[in-house]
Amino acid sequence: MSTVWIRSSHSSNGADGNACLEWAPTRIPTASVPIRDSKTAPHGATLAIPATAWQTFVAAISTGALH
Repeated sequence: MSTVWIRSSHSSNGADGNACLEWAPTRIPTASVPIRDSKTAPHGATLAIPATAWQTFVAAISTGALH
């Protein structure tokens, strides 16, 4: 099964459309969430973030706590 990558809605839509973060959702709540830089995809490195840390990050972005 191939990994489905989702581009961040906060990513650049300007001249450099590849300046973004991509993440791959998981159905396992305790699993790590892989993220990558789209400029190096699909052959670049990925970073595995604990699911709870990813959820905290997304919540902070959503509430404006991170600019």
